Amino acid sequence: MLLRVAVFLMMALGLVGFATVAWFSLQPPQAAASNDELLKEHILVASRDLRPGALLKPDDVGVQVIAQEKIPEGASPDTPIARHAMIGAMVRRPMTAGEVLLPHDILRPVERGFLAAVLGDGMRAVTVGVDAITGTAGLIWPGDHVDVLLTQTIDDAGRPLGHRIAAETVLTDTRVIAIDQQLAQGATPGSTDNKPAATVTLEVTTNEAERIEVATRLGRLSLVVRAATNDENAARAKVDAGPDITWASDVSPALGGLTTASAPNVVHVYRGSADGQEYHF
Repeated sequence: MLLRVAVFLMMALGLVGFATVAWFSLQPPQAAASNDELLKEHILVASRDLRPGALLKPDDVGVQVIAQEKIPEGASPDTPIARHAMIGAMVRRPMTAGEVLLPHDILRPVERGFLAAVLGDGMRAVTVGVDAITGTAGLIWPGDHVDVLLTQTIDDAGRPLGHRIAAETVLTDTRVIAIDQQLAQGATPGSTDNKPAATVTLEVTTNEAERIEVATRLGRLSLVVRAATNDENAARAKVDAGPDITWASDVSPALGGLTTASAPNVVHVYRGSADGQEYHF
C-alpha cells in the first residue's frame, strides 16, 4: 500500500516538474521578442533617392525601424517636431532611399548661411509678394518650380477695349527656395490654422531679378506651379516669352469688336467780330 502511494506521489511530482520545465522553456522567446521590440526605434530616413541641393518635402522624409545598437549618432526619432524641422532643409550630398537623415547630411533653414548654400553658382534670390490667389493658396513648397506671370492694365483711352488688359509670362521654370521669412513649408492639406504665404523667394539670374523688379512696378504677379520632371538633373529651359502676350480680346472675343468712341471733329468759324459758329462732322 505504501509503495503504491509513493509511486503515485513520484508520478505527480514528475508531472509538476515536467509542466514547470515546459512553462519556463516557453517564456524566454516571448520575453526576448518583447525586449527586441523595446530595443528598436522609428528613425527618420530618406524615402527616395535625393540629389545634392534638393530641399526636403514631406514625402521625401520616411521612417524606418532600426535596432538601437545600429542607430547612427545624431539620428532623429520619428516625432511631429522632428519631421517639421526636416521640411525645407537642404540635402548636402547624394542620398539613397532608406539612408538615415543625419545633421551633417542636411542644412536646416534656421542655420546660418542656409540661403546662400541653397543658391546655385551665379544665381540670386529675389522675393515677390503673393496672396492666397497669386501664391496658389499657400500650397507651394521650397523646391517647387514655377512660372511667373504678369497681368497689367494699360491706362490708354485711345486703345481698343480688348487691348487694355494683358498677361504675359515673365519667367519660366524658376525654383522656389523659400516661403516667407521662415523658409518653411506651405500649408498642409486639411489644416485650418495655416496662414497663406505673404512672400515667395525665387532663385534667379541677375537679368531675371531685374525683370522681376520691373514687373512688380507694372502690374500683378502670379505664380503657376509646374509639373515635377523625372529628370531633375536636366538644365532648366529658360524661355523669353516677350512676344507671347494674351490680350483681353484673346480671352473674351466679345471685346474684340469694341472700340473706343472717337471724339467728334469740331470746326469753329468766325466771321468778323460776330460770335463763332461750331460745325460738327
